[in-house]
Amino acid sequence: MPAPVRRTLLAGPVLDVAPRLLGMVLRRTTDEGTVAVRLTEVEAYDGANDPGSHAYRGETPRTSVMFGPPGHLYVYFTYGMHFCMNVVAGPDGTPSAVLLRAGEVIEGVELARERRAATTDRDLARGPARMCVALGIARESNAVDLLARGSAVQLLPGPGFDGEPATGPRVGLREAPDWPWRFWIPGDPTVSPYKPHVKKKRASG
Repeated sequence: MPAPVRRTLLAGPVLDVAPRLLGMVLRRTTDEGTVAVRLTEVEAYDGANDPGSHAYRGETPRTSVMFGPPGHLYVYFTYGMHFCMNVVAGPDGTPSAVLLRAGEVIEGVELARERRAATTDRDLARGPARMCVALGIARESNAVDLLARGSAVQLLPGPGFDGEPATGPRVGLREAPDWPWRFWIPGDPTVSPYKPHVKKKRASG
């Protein structure tokens, strides 16, 4: 088992950290077994400097983990049905984080298939909510230290990615939707499709 990623790699500016995560591996172990995902797509969020960030207006019980040291997992519930997860980045006290958007299951494929029934292998972790399901990530994983040896969820160096990442706007945001803070491995089939935020029309009459 390789050693987890060094904390210093995650302690810099979030726009430096986010593309650095491409090609790294997130590995989750439960009583059911182990699933590991090679990260192929991420999004950066820069706290108080970013109106798209959950931490834009300051610390809350929900976002407190983002204000702590880098290398912890920030898990949140969205749309009343899905969990999504972020790697906390930047110096302690700076609430930046990187949303894990998509990846390739490289270990525990059979278990991931059981959790994500009726889908192709390409789609097992293709999207932030799908990745959480494939890995068995839910609320109890919030604030887990990804860099601690023996942690049930670990961020590992993996094969890495030495090329030039593709960049583009983040997905589905109302605020700052055009900022090119999404990074992905070009040509990788597990990268999720881009979907801009669609404003809901008010009913007339």
